[in-house]
Amino acid sequence: MFRIGFDNEKYIETQSAHIRERIEQFGGKLYLEFGGKLFDDYHASRVLPGFAPDSKVRMLQTFRGDVEIVIAIAAPDIEKNKLRGDLGIPYEDDVLRLIDSFRGLGLYVGSVVVTQYDGQSAADAFLKRLTALGVPVYRHYPIAGYPHNVELIVSDEGYGRNEYIETSRPLVVVTAPGPGSGKMATCLSQLYHENKRGIRAGYAKFETFPIWNLPLKHPVNLAYEAATADLNDVNMIDPFHLEAYGVTTVNYNRDVEIFPVLRTIFENILGHCPYKSPTDMGVNMAGFCIIDDEACCFASRMEILRRYYTAMTDRLQGKADDELVFKLELLMKQAGVTSAIFPAVAAAKAREAETGGPAGAMVLRDGAVVTGKTSDLLGASAALLLNALKVLGNIDQSLDLISNQVLEPICRLKTESLGGKNPRLHSDEVLIALCVSALTNPIAARVQQQLGKLRGCAAHFTVVLSEVDENTYRRLGIHVSCEPKYERKRLYFK
Repeated sequence: MFRIGFDNEKYIETQSAHIRERIEQFGGKLYLEFGGKLFDDYHASRVLPGFAPDSKVRMLQTFRGDVEIVIAIAAPDIEKNKLRGDLGIPYEDDVLRLIDSFRGLGLYVGSVVVTQYDGQSAADAFLKRLTALGVPVYRHYPIAGYPHNVELIVSDEGYGRNEYIETSRPLVVVTAPGPGSGKMATCLSQLYHENKRGIRAGYAKFETFPIWNLPLKHPVNLAYEAATADLNDVNMIDPFHLEAYGVTTVNYNRDVEIFPVLRTIFENILGHCPYKSPTDMGVNMAGFCIIDDEACCFASRMEILRRYYTAMTDRLQGKADDELVFKLELLMKQAGVTSAIFPAVAAAKAREAETGGPAGAMVLRDGAVVTGKTSDLLGASAALLLNALKVLGNIDQSLDLISNQVLEPICRLKTESLGGKNPRLHSDEVLIALCVSALTNPIAARVQQQLGKLRGCAAHFTVVLSEVDENTYRRLGIHVSCEPKYERKRLYFK
């Protein structure tokens, strides 16, 4: 049964207050490196039930008149046409999307910085495009031996060669379309330039995970390892914090490994390092806002299980290797996770054994389990959606919400006119058919009104879903996992 485990309003309040304290600590100017997703942080909302996906943006809105945003994008990523995996769009297009999104929320985007710029033609074209759109742009250049050649880095030939980004507000948030975009380097370069100008400024890092004041093997932190298993991120005790304060905190390997270098860079720029550990650099208050640890632990174990099924499917499709699956199996053991924690797995398999075809099952927010089977007109995902909506609307399962007179012409259209091979309706198509039926069928109209109640539910299928069905479920807010097998043997699967 769904339980709230996280106080979102307390999070926004305490996080905002902590960042204001950090701004004051550095005399009124702070460069804040923003890790993870500013918009649509669905991982956080899954493992911390109650965390709103837009929490970070809402927190920034409390600084509305004091914050400006700098977006970093790496020139090599522009050159390679790197895509955001979750959105399927190039990084440069995502920069424009982010600017529009921030502006739509009343947040000021000061500029875009192209990092690791070395005359790449694609980067030049993007810079020209941004300039034409009226967006201030800056170039930051590669530094030989970065980040270990500190003497070169903190010199006029290193950070000093970068273009100084003009900023005007006390809080400068540096964000990016994805990892490896140069956010930290941008912040440190700005500290160098501010110091040369006699302006006092500081740096801090905002990463939600791992949560520093939860145990190393807490399921929430293990779920973060599961989410980043393909990046080789590993949670670890922060040895610098333990040595300095005698307090055990959690960080991750990349920040711990780079801290001695960062400390030296700070010393060269400011004359001293303001931090004694990587944990000190962070401003994450999420751990203080957990109000039901048991609920967050269960949600995190479910996330690890979903990540495991995703990795198994990716391996089937040639997008992942055995090593990733083995890592997730190890994390499952550490977190005490088996498929038994998710009743939909057994229910879907039982329905498949009973009907002889692909099936699915969904656990509703009250804990009820609903199943769906494959039929001549509906795929398992479409049938499961309708059955779940019937339960939510207290409708008899034997009633047909959509008549065959509506379904059959759509199926014929798919095969006879559009050249499709599968006549069965996908999830999005059955929702459209439901909307049409609702015009004349009051029961269908009542069922349609239940769609919002699907958000936060979890479903499992006995075969890999099509991309269309999976996307529809995700847009409805349903968490999805699948067995790593196809309904039919094929190489290309959409």
